[in-house]
Amino acid sequence: MIGMVLGSGLGPLADEIEIDAEFSFSDAGMPESSVPGHSGKFLRGRLAGAEVLVMKGRVHLYEGHSAQVVTAGVRWMVQQGVRSLVLTNAAGTLNTDFSPGEWMMLSDHLNLTRASPLQGAEFVDMSEAYDARWRAAFRDAANALAIPLHEGVYAGLRGPQFETPAEIRMLRAIGADAVGMSTVLETIQARALGVPVVAFSCLTNWAAGISSTPLNHEEVLETGKQAAGSMTSLLKRVISSYVLAD
Repeated sequence: MIGMVLGSGLGPLADEIEIDAEFSFSDAGMPESSVPGHSGKFLRGRLAGAEVLVMKGRVHLYEGHSAQVVTAGVRWMVQQGVRSLVLTNAAGTLNTDFSPGEWMMLSDHLNLTRASPLQGAEFVDMSEAYDARWRAAFRDAANALAIPLHEGVYAGLRGPQFETPAEIRMLRAIGADAVGMSTVLETIQARALGVPVVAFSCLTNWAAGISSTPLNHEEVLETGKQAAGSMTSLLKRVISSYVLAD
């Protein structure tokens, strides 16, 4: 079974799922999300013929939760039988070659949240945090469908405030292409459980200092909704062409 986590404004992806069952976050021992664009439910069903379990929305460190609470949904999905995980998020783009409204597939990440869901002697190898086979499949699908799909490094920060122009300059200097407030802890948790991960950032806005337009969450949600269709097409192509062919 494939697990998916849908970030800010990306709920329309769930409209393509043939739903068999629905669960609340509380069923997984999680609090409800307080953030607009995160509905706080799990959907189990089928997408393009494959069994999926979708986490529609997520909770964040900036809501006052611990890293263990933030990643509880990943652990619950694995307990339900998820064996691979697709993560999505909304992010600001730092790379001037990557425009708002496009998608970036994560090649790596920078965990700048100062947190980890792991405790004790859990020395998890993160040298290939994002699965090479999954990434190749999505790369092929994007080429076949003529959908722009960038690849780059995601910087995960705690938030909730957007970054300053000086912080963006620092992030660019250390190799980040996009910045957001989620995903990295979920990836760490999944890798600790032996689950392969592929992750995508919907690039919703230029990061601070690149554009003079003030940043706001409403723009993030709207751009996410507009871009959801292309990710749905990619997912269905990969599932039908690669996953079901195995």
